[in-house]
Amino acid sequence: MSTLPSAADYQRLTIQLATMIASERIITQQAQRLAYGTDASFYRLIPQIVLRLQSLDEVVFTIQRCAELGIPFTFRAAGTSLSGQAISDSVLITLTDDWRQHDILANGEKIRLQPGVIGADANKYLAPYQRKIGPDPASINTCKIGGIAANNASGMCCGTAQNSYHTLDSMNIVFADGFVLDTRDPHSIAQFKQQKAPLVRGIEHLCAQTRANPELSARIRHKYRLKNTTGYALNALIDYQDPIDVIQHLLIGSEGTLGFIADITYNTVVEHSHKASALLVFANIEQACQAVTTLSSTPVAAVELMDGRALRSVADKKGIPEFIAQLDQEACALLIESHASQQSNLEAQCHAVMDSLATYHIIQSIPFTQESQTIATLWGIRKGMFPAVGAVREVGTTVIIEDVAFPVEKLAAGVRELQTLFEQYHYHEAIIFGHALEGNLHFVFTQGFEHPSDIHRYGEFMDAVAALVAVKYQGSLKAEHGTGRNMAPYVELEWGKEGYALMQQIKTLFDPNGLLNPGVIINADPQAHLHHLKPMPAADALIDKCIECGFCEPVCPSRTLTLSPRQRIVLYRELQRQIRAGDEVAASELDKVFQYQGVETCAATGLCAERCPVGINTGDLIKQLRRERYQKFTPIARWTADHFSTTTALVRAGLQANQWATKALGASRLERLARQLRQWSEGKTPVWLAEMPTANRYSLNQSTHTPSSLCHDKKVVYLPSCASRTMGQPTQVQDSRSLPEVTLSLLNKAGFEVIVPELLNEQCCGMPYNSKGMKELASQKAMQLEQALWQASHNGQYPVLMDTSPCALHSIEQFTRPIPIFEPVGFVSNYLLNHLSLTTKQETVMLHITCSSRKMGLADTMLTLARACVSEVVVPEHIECCGWAGDKGFTTPELNQAALHPLKAQVPKHCSRGFSNSRTCEIGLSHHSGIAYQSILYLVDEVAE
Repeated sequence: MSTLPSAADYQRLTIQLATMIASERIITQQAQRLAYGTDASFYRLIPQIVLRLQSLDEVVFTIQRCAELGIPFTFRAAGTSLSGQAISDSVLITLTDDWRQHDILANGEKIRLQPGVIGADANKYLAPYQRKIGPDPASINTCKIGGIAANNASGMCCGTAQNSYHTLDSMNIVFADGFVLDTRDPHSIAQFKQQKAPLVRGIEHLCAQTRANPELSARIRHKYRLKNTTGYALNALIDYQDPIDVIQHLLIGSEGTLGFIADITYNTVVEHSHKASALLVFANIEQACQAVTTLSSTPVAAVELMDGRALRSVADKKGIPEFIAQLDQEACALLIESHASQQSNLEAQCHAVMDSLATYHIIQSIPFTQESQTIATLWGIRKGMFPAVGAVREVGTTVIIEDVAFPVEKLAAGVRELQTLFEQYHYHEAIIFGHALEGNLHFVFTQGFEHPSDIHRYGEFMDAVAALVAVKYQGSLKAEHGTGRNMAPYVELEWGKEGYALMQQIKTLFDPNGLLNPGVIINADPQAHLHHLKPMPAADALIDKCIECGFCEPVCPSRTLTLSPRQRIVLYRELQRQIRAGDEVAASELDKVFQYQGVETCAATGLCAERCPVGINTGDLIKQLRRERYQKFTPIARWTADHFSTTTALVRAGLQANQWATKALGASRLERLARQLRQWSEGKTPVWLAEMPTANRYSLNQSTHTPSSLCHDKKVVYLPSCASRTMGQPTQVQDSRSLPEVTLSLLNKAGFEVIVPELLNEQCCGMPYNSKGMKELASQKAMQLEQALWQASHNGQYPVLMDTSPCALHSIEQFTRPIPIFEPVGFVSNYLLNHLSLTTKQETVMLHITCSSRKMGLADTMLTLARACVSEVVVPEHIECCGWAGDKGFTTPELNQAALHPLKAQVPKHCSRGFSNSRTCEIGLSHHSGIAYQSILYLVDEVAE
């Protein structure tokens, strides 16, 4: 582009876009642009406009409007890219969850995927066919198909044979002028060849030109003998004759600079049902690399290399073999995996692998195993290395992971020289690991960019790495992470003038005006990798280790409403930077935005910590901030804590009053009045829902009894949560008994003696106070409950059943004494099933697995229990947390609505009931699903004898 767009150009674009795209999906507010504009790389650009598009028509419309005004645009999928290819200072185009459709074709041998499908979900859809997609990047639980294809991502077992380039069947492409080509459709192809004839002729010319140049053709073949994502896929020019095949293969790895992949069809690969892993440690890198050469001719699916420093970085992690800590820095380990469809074949393969290494001296090992926990530990070693460096870096620095490939025969020499560069440029913490079979190495180091000297050191280091890898060893500067911005200045160095000129011609053919993701892959600035570096200022010890990878985002209930955990941290870091800089006006404005976007709409459930490589719980930060905000309410909260029995009685009275009001006014009128009151109060009053519970009039103390047939060693302490003590069931349910009644019924059927803690109505786990950041009150109630349960359980001898999972998890996390705490699913599975006979009903039910159950590792147990009760169980996709979050369902109902947005469409027509294990969550689930949700204990009691 000759000139940059003006503010007026962006304003005109915004107006035009608003004629087709909903205003809430056109983001121009400054703080949100900063948050949405961040990806996992160490670069930062702030877009002028962020779009969240929900259809192909909107994509085409946006591209055409940008083209008319000469405004650049960049596509973003999950934002897990590491090389700066998914950021923009112009228009950033992201996709809503509407882009998650898939089609299984040819009995699982092919799968058609939209770009918003998460990679792990694609494999889940293929699992019944014992197939999977070829690419297996380490970020597969977060990254999306659009990014996988656009970056030609590979992974540990993928190699070069099963990446997107080699497993591509067809795709739907949107070009720089908005033209759409479906390579599956002969009519679309014919239309394309007619209307885009210059592009077709240009591709044919480049193919002929390349094939006529033996030296360049040989260079291309050599480069793609290795893993290589540096620049465009020039191998397409010699691998294919048909220009359509060439075009769609050029799109693979093009990082959004040639067009938009609206969907892609993969040829799938076999997912072997039998797998075994082994860890072998060698005295040094040379011996390990020689072993890699030997292993390359054996039946191995993956060989991961880890140098001594890499092993040392995870030596103190839980479950790591003790010998790891005793290894010196010269040691080098290989993590090997073998796959087979038959057990006998796998055993033979493992013997063959070890026989091939009989002459090598292996100083430590964990032999081939199929034991799932051991395998998880072994691969945890490998996967934990990148975050291990991130977790120990100095505050203010970032973590950089580079990704190169050496010819396998030069692998040992390459590793040694890389280590020498680490010492020369003072990256003493740097570690090396990678996919050894392909000579693909990742090296991780920490880097600060605050001072010019830091940037200069990084620049010189990268120059030296580029010369070593691309020139001396003729390797790949980017093996699988994409060129991005940080390797764009070195593309010509790796490919030579002819190869680079060919790439420039490709870019011009597809994007003559240079609007598609400018600055990525093709960049004339030799210092481009040293510009727009992301600041990582200190903000709070709770979040300072965040590397902004985005792995947390798929499980966050507020990610489609306001912000994800990554985005909250980005804004909070910026807020703290402004405060330190003394920019009071900017800080005040950002704080106003952050209070709602960051604080009010965070569920604070901590699911993000489960996905975070360095274990950050963004919810802990939010609770800390809420403590400051809610401090003025502390006296009221303290009174409720000190008079908890009275508080719960008042709640029951309120629920009773609601029943009377509903009868007197009618549900629709009451809902309307509550909505008007909420508008007048500017959101300070709660919403009213038709699924509001009735008051629970059942008194556990008065009605508890023990069965006549009990065994004296079958005792349980039962603590009904404060929610189940106060809330009855809504009027719409089939079984109107309260949860304590149902729980006692089930315990009696199993022959258990029930012990109720003293002063039951004063007891609370403290979670309602903790969610508001009132730690002292939360701790006070937790300690009070712990003492009561310690006494009731006879010093921890009897199990304690809490009838809602959030209370159980919170108590487990807070208690200091060894009290065996269970929520409903765990207790039924561990204690009751052996004493009950379940008669499976022919019925389809929905099952919501709460975030607390997921954190306790009970997801599979809960599903197994539900399947023992009914013939079909549906667990809806993309709902990790319902977003009710204590009382947020009443006070911030849009959070619950956003979290459960995908729910109703997934309820089968013949399904009328849903089950969970959290009383409050069930209110929102019932409201947004159109069916009634109750505790899973109702279902178990119904089918149990």
